[in-house]
Amino acid sequence: MNTHMTRRKLFHILSAAGLGPAFASRVVADESGKGSKGKEQTLGSMLQSTSVENRPRHPAFIRDGKVIQPERPLPVFQETDVLVVGGGAAGWAAAVSAARAGAKTMIVERYGCFGGLWTGGIVLVVISTHTMENGQMTQVVRGIGGELLDRHAKFDNAIVNRGEAKFNPTTDPEATMFIMDEMIQEAKVKTIFHCWATDVIMDGGAVRGVVFDSKAGRQAILAKVVVDTTGDGDIFAAAGAEHEQRLHAMGLVHRLGNVDRADLAALKKAGYKTLGAIEPQPSVRWVNLRGPTANGLDINELTRLQFEHRRAIWERVQKMSKTPGGEQLFLLQTAPQIGVRTTRLLAGTHQLTYKESREPRKFPDTVAVGGAQNGKHAGWPIPYGVLLPKKLDGLLTAGRSISMDDKLVEDGRLIGACLTTGHAAGAAAAVAAKDGCRPRDVSIPKVQKLLREQGAYLG
Repeated sequence: MNTHMTRRKLFHILSAAGLGPAFASRVVADESGKGSKGKEQTLGSMLQSTSVENRPRHPAFIRDGKVIQPERPLPVFQETDVLVVGGGAAGWAAAVSAARAGAKTMIVERYGCFGGLWTGGIVLVVISTHTMENGQMTQVVRGIGGELLDRHAKFDNAIVNRGEAKFNPTTDPEATMFIMDEMIQEAKVKTIFHCWATDVIMDGGAVRGVVFDSKAGRQAILAKVVVDTTGDGDIFAAAGAEHEQRLHAMGLVHRLGNVDRADLAALKKAGYKTLGAIEPQPSVRWVNLRGPTANGLDINELTRLQFEHRRAIWERVQKMSKTPGGEQLFLLQTAPQIGVRTTRLLAGTHQLTYKESREPRKFPDTVAVGGAQNGKHAGWPIPYGVLLPKKLDGLLTAGRSISMDDKLVEDGRLIGACLTTGHAAGAAAAVAAKDGCRPRDVSIPKVQKLLREQGAYLG
């Protein structure tokens, strides 16, 4: 007789006996310290009624076979000095920098965490943190980004390959998200998760804010300076700034569990050359996937690759777990975010080229320094002009959408460069907002002074 009882069977029997509701109740400890700890909450007590706001509706309609969006007033959610759109590595650094400089700062992010592809994409290695200067390994990711990496050392199993004579550290995604939250809240940045900037607010040739959508409907945010760190140039493109578009490989990262229990020699004999890259957690590896070249702005392509990559990963891990030596391996996680490497590139007042990045030169408007992927060549100064549109006012960009040529994309899109260019954009936005000037008229010496005060490395 088979006496195996699954959880599903147990609840089916209990529900049939009228005992289901009792087993659905639970004791909830209020970890925040608010309310009574350990108070028993049933499903009924957790459900609360709330009033429904009766707002004017302005739905789109069909006229003459066309979908028409009617003109309508938008509620202003908030006004701020600096608005950062996109909370990846670049946007996060920009927001912390601007807020620490004394600017009233707000950041909006479509997901529920900071870090972008670093955390949500599970691309856990921070490449290009160092360079080789005069025969000495030199850290270029300093200031906001350097502090973020340093704070990982407070926790066990949070970072590896960090310390003297080490470069390109790998972090635990949960630790990174926690520390990013901590630093953004310490800086008193107004944060809004789970919303998507869908349009810009223009005042002549200047961006004055964005329109964003959320579960609460469509609203507006007004700002003195907007920093576009969406990664895809969504804001500067919507505002009509000159830009280019590129196609690149799109993959999906996953994580393997129980790697420390696998027989690597046996798996290699079966054709599995690697189980992925090291993580701070000893039993876990993250596995990169390059993927095919595709358009990261095409939702059909994004959807197709999401399906295909997830299926391929699942089938690969299933096969590995049935291979001698891999019996205890399991798929711990597929990344919530697909790996879009590059899409739109701003046409800035300076397009930085790969050739320039490898020449021993400095720019008078240097606001950041890029690192070496292998830690073995000199750093490359990053001029302010790569963040600044040719004609559009009121906006800066940072991260993988800065103004650079095709060959430099492979350096400029990496997390190290995103942290440093984001830091630079946040500082410049704060100075422009506080001085009441356009970003293109900002005092470069004043921006550089602020960056150095915040610990940034400018060469």
